[in-house]
Amino acid sequence: MTSISTPVTPAREEIALLGGGCFWCLEAVYQDVVGVHAVASGYAGGPIDQPTYRQVCTGGTGHAEVVQIRFDPTVVSFENLLKIFFVIHDPTTPNRQGHDVGTQYRSVIFYTSDVQEQTAQALMQALNTEDAYGAPVVTQLLPAPKFWIAEPEHQNYYRQHPSQAYCAAVVAPKLAKFRHVFTQLRRS
Repeated sequence: MTSISTPVTPAREEIALLGGGCFWCLEAVYQDVVGVHAVASGYAGGPIDQPTYRQVCTGGTGHAEVVQIRFDPTVVSFENLLKIFFVIHDPTTPNRQGHDVGTQYRSVIFYTSDVQEQTAQALMQALNTEDAYGAPVVTQLLPAPKFWIAEPEHQNYYRQHPSQAYCAAVVAPKLAKFRHVFTQLRRS
């Protein structure tokens, strides 16, 4: 008798689409979050179809480097994904994260539902009310556009290149900060 393998589909799955600087940083962190099924690096927010990394890096396409996060909301909430987001990047600098400068590095939440929009609005309002950063949160909140997956060499980048200079200097500290602040949301 031949056995046919059926792919396992999670009981619940939502998609979050976040941009907070270089997608390698966000990808590495969210791959370590319990309840996250998959993380893909890519581009969103510009009018050009199928943009390439080279095109996006010019800042002329209108796209942001983003991660698409597929997650189980019964395990990790969208709100907790956003709390992580607001800890691992600077949401007060328009079009900049550290030495990465340009519209492609902007802080942006592309919501995929009304609930995600309301959750993000409430959290950003709370951060501004409590003056959490000493400067206003400038994160854009927009409806999710088409997501374009980045080239294969940009997927799982930190896992494949942990000793690369950018990974060691920029990605690793963000991952360490996540692991320190959100111990309860880390994968075992």
